[in-house]
Amino acid sequence: MKTVVAKDYLGKKVLVQMDRPLGSKHPKHGFTYMVNYGFIPNTISGDGEELDAYVLGVFEPLDKFEGKVIAIIHRTNDNDDKLVVVPMDKNYSDEAIRALTEFQERFFESIIVR
Repeated sequence: MKTVVAKDYLGKKVLVQMDRPLGSKHPKHGFTYMVNYGFIPNTISGDGEELDAYVLGVFEPLDKFEGKVIAIIHRTNDNDDKLVVVPMDKNYSDEAIRALTEFQERFFESIIVR
């Protein structure tokens, strides 16, 4: 399996498999996931794991979700980009993305790529 580039997913429709649904706790650090969080199956990211994704705009725990990638949270101090995936008819500002992902992203330095 070859390593994928997060930027290649911008504007595309993807299927996200949740491994940390809304309301679940991080296994090591104990914080609660305020949004659904998962990965794109059959991908390998810069950190050697599947490409991760935040799902915004859905307010119930999910197993899977298909939506569009509106942004990438590019961590400048960690090799682990995150896709930002939303329902096809939604969009979020950079400020809203930061606010909704702050529960985890506050531990990292990042830029939002569009």
